[in-house]
Parts: sequence; C-alpha cells; structure tokens
Amino acid sequence: MTPPAREPQRGIAAVALTLLVASIVGVAILQPRLAATVKAVKQREDVYVLPPPAQLRAMTLGYRAAAIDLLWAKLLVEYGTHWQEHRAFDALPRYIDAILEIEPDYAPIYRYVDTMLVYRPPRGYEADARLARKYLERGIKERPYDAKVWMQYGQFIAFIAPGFLEDSEEKERWRVDGAFAMIRAVELGADPDRAVSAATILSKRGENEAAIRTLRRVYALTDSASEREAIAQKLAKLSANAERETTARDVQYVESRWRKDFPFLSRGEYLMVGPGVDAMRCAGRKRAIDCTTDWGPRLPSAAVDPD
Repeated sequence: MTPPAREPQRGIAAVALTLLVASIVGVAILQPRLAATVKAVKQREDVYVLPPPAQLRAMTLGYRAAAIDLLWAKLLVEYGTHWQEHRAFDALPRYIDAILEIEPDYAPIYRYVDTMLVYRPPRGYEADARLARKYLERGIKERPYDAKVWMQYGQFIAFIAPGFLEDSEEKERWRVDGAFAMIRAVELGADPDRAVSAATILSKRGENEAAIRTLRRVYALTDSASEREAIAQKLAKLSANAERETTARDVQYVESRWRKDFPFLSRGEYLMVGPGVDAMRCAGRKRAIDCTTDWGPRLPSAAVDPD
C-alpha cells in the first residue's frame, strides 16, 4: 500500500501554530489596554444601587435592625476599599442618609461620621467639615442626653473642623461652640477633665466668665484632690481668686451637708438627691431658702436673703 501523504498534515500543523502564536501576541497586546480601560471605568464613579431613603425605609418590611446592620457593614467595607484603592467615596453621604432614615438615632454613625467625611480618600474639604457638623448636630438632637455624642460634636468643631475652614473668625466661633458642647457633655456624665480643655478654649477667646463658671462646675464634680488643685490653679491664672474662694466655700458647704444628711450615699448620688429638708419646720414655707431642695439658692455663692 502507498503510505499517506504527510505534506497536508504538516501544513495544517503550521497553520494551527501560526494561529496560536497570533492569539498569544494579540492577548499580550490588547490585555493591558483593556485592563486599563476597565480600571478607569471602575474609578470614575461608584454605582449606588439603593433606592432613595424614604423608599428604602418602606422596603425593609419592618426588618429595620437587619437592614441597618447590612447597610453599616456595607458602608464600612466600601470606605475601606476606597481607601485601599485611593478613590473618592462620593456615595458616602447617601449611605449615611439611608441609615439615618431607617434609624435616626443610630449611635455608631454619630461616633464615626466626622472621621469618615473629613478623612475620606483622597482628602477632606471644607464642605465635608460643614456636612459632618450638620450630621453631628442632628445627633445631639436625636440623642440629647448622650454624653458621648455631645463630646464627639464638641471635640470635632473645637479641634478638628477649624483646620478645614478658611475664615479665621469662623474658626474661632466654631472653637467656642465646641467648648460649650464639651461642657454640656461633662454635665451629662463625661469625664470632667474634658471641661478643663473647654475652659482653656473659652479663656483664650475672651470668654473668661464662662471659663470660670466651667472650672467651678468641674471643681464641684470631681472627687480627686489633685484634680481640684489643678483646677484651682487655673482659676488663679484667670485672676479668679475670689471665685476660687467662693467655689471652695460652696464645696465645703455641700460636703458638710452630705456628711450630716445622707452619709451612706455617694457624693454624686447626694448631689442628685439634693440638700436635706426638715419637713416639719418647712411646712408651709416652700419659698424659704433653707426649705428648698435645689442646690442653687442654698449655696453660699447665691447670696440671697432668706424670707
């Protein structure tokens, strides 16, 4: 038998090899260009697929806690991803609005919203600082007795936000507003040491009377002798020796009444209960100074004549 011709087979193999080499070369040439195009498309703008906040609230079908958890987790992941890829996170306010529409008093938002806005990639701007303050002001309205939210708000507008502002006078106003917010946080239970920082801000801005009132309040609240001494020194630097003496008399009066009336209570509990009243002697004399249950009129600094 005549052996089969090998030439056609060799021709087919050569064509196949040529096609393979051409494909490899084509992929090597086109792949980087396509990858760059895909990357550029991804970096232009994120696709936000959630509906408007009002409709989103209805779409939860009552499972609001689960929806909040998913949105918060999604927000954290997106924030971290954008930082890693050095991309602007323009959809951030939309996520925040969606969460607050479902749960307006969601605490984690108010704890981190300022950081997320002013320190988002690639950088924060003045508009971001203003937006962060707007969200935090909503936070103190939704959570009016939350000392942490008040302190977060106060510290942000006193120390962080002014660095993003351009107008010098506005920076000073924000710092003073922040100081008063920190004082409010201390009144609600925050660390009294924070009020010392607030008083320092107020004194530097010419609000000496407010600074003195703040230091007097902190002096009365703290139980540490060393902290009291430090506060007393600050009062002295503010030329408030008279205020210092008055504050010391007030504290001495409170502590003497505390030991006399309710020594079994802690100092803080006694301050909340108020001064003791002789019910028999005060019957029908509600307006008498020594019959009121409020501290203000009964302190030596009140200087009010009794009825």
